[in-house]
Amino acid sequence: MQAFEASGERVLEPDTVETGTIDTGNGPRAFFSSGLEAKPTPFEAIPIIDFGPMLSGNLVQRVKVGEAVRKACTEVGFFYAINHSVSQGVIDATFGAAHRFFALPAETKAAIGVEKSDNNRGYTPLLGENTDPTAKGDMHEAFDFALELDANDPDLGKGLFGYAPNQWPDEDTDFRDSLLTYQRDALAFGALIFKAFALALELPEDYFAAKITKPLAVTRVLHYPPQDGVIDEKQIGTGAHSDYECFTILCTDDKAALQVLNSAGEWIEAPPVEGAFIVNVGDMMERWTNDYFKSTIHRAINRTGKQRYSIPLFFGTNPDVEIAVLESCQSATNPPRYEPVQAGAYVEQRINETYAHRHDDAQGDHD
Repeated sequence: MQAFEASGERVLEPDTVETGTIDTGNGPRAFFSSGLEAKPTPFEAIPIIDFGPMLSGNLVQRVKVGEAVRKACTEVGFFYAINHSVSQGVIDATFGAAHRFFALPAETKAAIGVEKSDNNRGYTPLLGENTDPTAKGDMHEAFDFALELDANDPDLGKGLFGYAPNQWPDEDTDFRDSLLTYQRDALAFGALIFKAFALALELPEDYFAAKITKPLAVTRVLHYPPQDGVIDEKQIGTGAHSDYECFTILCTDDKAALQVLNSAGEWIEAPPVEGAFIVNVGDMMERWTNDYFKSTIHRAINRTGKQRYSIPLFFGTNPDVEIAVLESCQSATNPPRYEPVQAGAYVEQRINETYAHRHDDAQGDHD
């Protein structure tokens, strides 16, 4: 099996100047100041991958999917996934539930605020999250939930980050059922992505299976109010950031907002594609592959004049899995760039840096 190696550093043109950096879990990355504008690039700039063959018994066809995933993850860090097997009916029900939830009175949503959960389950208000540490807060509100574990689940008492009760609103009994149905189906698709990742890295197709039996898999529903007029670049829908886990499965409505930072340091639009999910590599997988797979910086700005909703699922491993550089991604000339980390501890650290209430608590511990 070949040893996979990350490509070299980006070479800037003589007249380009890096004007800023964005801190990520794997270190700072440079970008150019371009305000809030992004280049309107056709969506083909982010590859479209048909995942239908991953459900077939044809290994040759599945390997071809892995090859397409490898190309996308090493060159872009993002891809559109079609034929993902999550039904449109399930997706529509989830968006309907999101619309109803975010229309609830502020005090109703605040009753299940994330600050009441040790593992960030529940509601986050506008400006309650700050994904870009240099910014002033994100212009979105969110509801987060993860695996719905039985109260007697033995892992709940082990202190592993990521295993905790979810908080649900009392006012809408269909909300919980719709979101858990979506999570179930999206997790099944995520398992196929892990298989494609294994094929992309020339590992056994089930290499990751034992590591995702009870994964860190936070699902959120997000509401972005429109931002009109003059917009403060430091207070946008979601500030520039990279995701923490292995990958993210993003389902959006038809309102464009996502922008991706390309390898030249320029913001590129990633518009919705009907029937497709948007999948992007997270920092954990970038570490695991020794920077071979790219965890790409991205942000969201809702300038459509309409309300925007999206559903990301942040898919990681079981929290007790050690993330150490894969043997196939290191060699004598390409040694590991990262020390091993426990998956749960890594995600917890990143979340502590992002949420105001957790950051304040952490500061208080040192006072």
